[in-house]
Amino acid sequence: MKKSLLPLLLILFTLQQLPMKAAVAKVSQESGYTEGNYTLIIEGYDWGPAVKKVVVSIKDVVTEANASDFSVAVKRTKKGVEMQPAESQGDREVLFAYVSDEEGNRIAEGNHISLVLLVHPNNPLDSPIKYIFKNGRGSNQWIDYRMNITHTPTSKIWDTEAERIYSDLDRFDLEGTYTSDGTALSYGSFEPEGASTKMPLIIWLHGGGEGGTDPSIALIANKATNYATPEIQSYFGGAYVLVPQTPTFWMQSVSGDYTRGDTEDIYNKALFNLIENYVTKHPKIDTDRIYVGGCSNGGYMSLKLILNHPEYFAAGYISALAYQNEYITDEEIERIKNVPLWFVHSKDDTTTVPDETVVPLYNRLISAGAPSVHFSFYDHVVDLTGFYGGKDYYFPGHWSWIYSHANNANFDFNREPVQINGKGVTIMEWLAVQKR
Repeated sequence: MKKSLLPLLLILFTLQQLPMKAAVAKVSQESGYTEGNYTLIIEGYDWGPAVKKVVVSIKDVVTEANASDFSVAVKRTKKGVEMQPAESQGDREVLFAYVSDEEGNRIAEGNHISLVLLVHPNNPLDSPIKYIFKNGRGSNQWIDYRMNITHTPTSKIWDTEAERIYSDLDRFDLEGTYTSDGTALSYGSFEPEGASTKMPLIIWLHGGGEGGTDPSIALIANKATNYATPEIQSYFGGAYVLVPQTPTFWMQSVSGDYTRGDTEDIYNKALFNLIENYVTKHPKIDTDRIYVGGCSNGGYMSLKLILNHPEYFAAGYISALAYQNEYITDEEIERIKNVPLWFVHSKDDTTTVPDETVVPLYNRLISAGAPSVHFSFYDHVVDLTGFYGGKDYYFPGHWSWIYSHANNANFDFNREPVQINGKGVTIMEWLAVQKR
């Protein structure tokens, strides 16, 4: 797809849903107006969160809005963090505007206007988080994200943030904490509504860039919120979702350095205790259907938990595995060979090199007679939406978790479809039928 067509396609797509009005038409005065206030609406994308919309409060009740009447300037800062000019400030493109309520829902008339903004994976100005490298490690963190919105015909300015709406995170409880033998972990969790029968538990373990004490980062920095969406929930008939968070990184060894399986990490025991505690506190969880997965650091920890407790988990789904194959013994292969596993990786991953991690591990499991192990091995990590270049747009090769979160993985190492009872299935469809 030619780059010159992308903005047009994006506008056509959004216009189908929310037709742009031609002008601003005044109807009446004063209806919940707050001078200069705006609300950010943040959504998770394959590459992380972005501000997709801003809602401004206006004095008059109106029926129409015109996108060309507005300009949006952004300034991104973080105390103690130096940013390049291109990522620190600039303008956002307004795709269209419409009359809305204060939460951005379209209405016929009101005293709020929603501005829908162009979002692109290569534009750092879209993002309210930043990957910050400090003291030898990197992590995604929320930053100070300020807007200055101008209505050009009247010179009216909005420069005060009133609220942020995170629709992807609203489903989750972000207050979970657990301490085991002095090791404190945070977690986010989702509980299906109206659970009348036992339901499975989906565990997701974040990558190295999502450590900290704010589970919202572990969920939205790489779209793990998808496991609570109606689509994926429907495969399971409803499922609990648990997203633990380490304060540092899952692969931290006693020395503080990275382990790749050669030495013991400092978190796996506390993490398993957290999982057991969560299951105990939620008796409607089906203990025969507990699934664990993760990416990179979290892929390492997922495999570590399965190696230590193969009898506990019904299946594993692991992307960008960081566990080095050379540190997995033949005895461990025998121990886990009967645990259903689905690996996802990209051939151009230079961070967790597949020939050192997942490829030899997969081959060893197959040679050992593993009855249910699958491996979706992609050439590249591409844009699944089609809006940013489709198969011609490459994300970093390490980001193969995109295929898991999007429920895209559906083929095996031999490029043939993964099937159940003669029917092709995706990774989530497959996961949903696994039992201990």
